[in-house]
Amino acid sequence: MRQISSNAELAETSDPAPKTGGSQTLLRGLDVIEAMADGPLGLAELAARLGLTRSTTHRLATALIERRYLTFVPRHGYHFGPKLLELGFLAQQQTDVVQLARPHLEALATDTEDTVHLGVRDGDRALYLDKIAGRRRVEIKSRVGDRHPLTSTGLGKALALDDVPAHWRELFDEDQANGSFPIDYAVWQQRMQSYVASGYAFDLEENEDLIRCVAAPIRDVSGRIVAAISVSSAAQYMDDERMRALADQVRGAALSVSSELGFVPAPPRAGRKG
Repeated sequence: MRQISSNAELAETSDPAPKTGGSQTLLRGLDVIEAMADGPLGLAELAARLGLTRSTTHRLATALIERRYLTFVPRHGYHFGPKLLELGFLAQQQTDVVQLARPHLEALATDTEDTVHLGVRDGDRALYLDKIAGRRRVEIKSRVGDRHPLTSTGLGKALALDDVPAHWRELFDEDQANGSFPIDYAVWQQRMQSYVASGYAFDLEENEDLIRCVAAPIRDVSGRIVAAISVSSAAQYMDDERMRALADQVRGAALSVSSELGFVPAPPRAGRKG
């Protein structure tokens, strides 16, 4: 009479009780792909991470290789395949940032009662793609389709946060020559450096008299800044304390849109041990 297998043998020869239907196979296939997000894996490591037997893992991976979602390199393991690159490129092309951001803009406008903008970079200008007027009796002159200087608008500064300082200087000098709000470059640069560190930017009545704004960048899956969100209002509603309070809210809305574009923020660095 055959003896009952030990727990170790059962772990190697059977998977957890499967769900019924083809959806379980689909989900397992997706699990295989997601398991390699941090880099290539060998069969044993992949099976251990998934909690499946090697035979089941190998069968799933082989099917994904046949459909070009994975590739296998001897002595290195399984890698993402060309199909994922193709689909990722198509997904990026098909993503409409205006449509994606609209619910977040509407929520921000409702919560703040101020005017909310969405813009992208168009050469050396900020191009306004969407605008939701605030409930306050404040006139903001911007219009969808307007192009404004990068260095004197909150939206523009947010779009330029990743630029190197040398390019900041070029943009600044050009905007100053074209009549932007006069300010000393050392002061402007110091503010930009603080904006880079904090992840948001301010417009301190530099683009329009008595109008202030708080802006934050939207990033895509690669981490590149592709758009920005801003909240604008009259200076009487935008003292320094409120602008600082709004910064986290605007940055949060921008991060929500970024997440829908596939952006994953880097984990905070651990502090030094004493």
